[in-house]
Amino acid sequence: MTMEPYSVLMTVYGKDNPAYFSLALDSMFSQTYPAKEIVLVKDGPVTEELQRVIDEKKQAGAPIKEVSLPVNVGLGRALNEGIKQASCELIARMDSDDYSLPERCRRQAEEFEKNPSLDIIGCPVKEFVGTIDNVVGERRVPLTNEEIYRFAKTRDPFNHPTVMYRKSMVEKVGCYSDYRKNQDTDLWIRMLSAGAVCANLPEPLFRFRFDEGTYKKRKSWINTKILIEIRYNAWRSGFNSFFDFLKVAVAQLGTFILPVGFQKFIYQKLLRR
Repeated sequence: MTMEPYSVLMTVYGKDNPAYFSLALDSMFSQTYPAKEIVLVKDGPVTEELQRVIDEKKQAGAPIKEVSLPVNVGLGRALNEGIKQASCELIARMDSDDYSLPERCRRQAEEFEKNPSLDIIGCPVKEFVGTIDNVVGERRVPLTNEEIYRFAKTRDPFNHPTVMYRKSMVEKVGCYSDYRKNQDTDLWIRMLSAGAVCANLPEPLFRFRFDEGTYKKRKSWINTKILIEIRYNAWRSGFNSFFDFLKVAVAQLGTFILPVGFQKFIYQKLLRR
């Protein structure tokens, strides 16, 4: 089977952990179906340690294309710069502190080959703490196009760093918005509203780094306000019902107001079933 080439899209910024970053790069450099290029956007100045990781990987043969931004502009705008620089129609997202299993991109590229209409595909993730074999949970996602459209009315149907998507489709809907948080939620809604053909693989071919700080990030007012705004705009555009919007708004306000321990209970016992 002859498959389309693909670009990897990553960002890195000054506060990233060099060891985590190195592991993430290694996971993409070690794919059984290698990328044509790894478009790496440096979102503002990076530390000497992070630059050393980049230089060492390039010397080892990693096809890294550096895109340097003079100041930190945030994830959405940094990803948009990387999309501009990507030379392939297929783009595989990756974060700077997670880990993709070796078969991830091959499996996704195979699905694009089987279905030329496909616009985006992700997969479930296993969450880990410390080392990638210390799995503490799994984040499941709907698999079929129909299930994804239903699920997206109230929740994200993709795990953002796992997706491979068509550059042309992302550009068609205007790429990432300038929201400080939840840029992916907004992108999924706009892609689905434009008729994107979607899927998720059944296999959890991705490891997502998880710690106590993950809960605290979700408890910020900025995160709450932006997500409610995105879901409100989705209702106004006709993507979901007012009841769908209300469910999300109440859940997000509850997450913000209630203690972290309650959020952890909901997350582990209900959202991860």
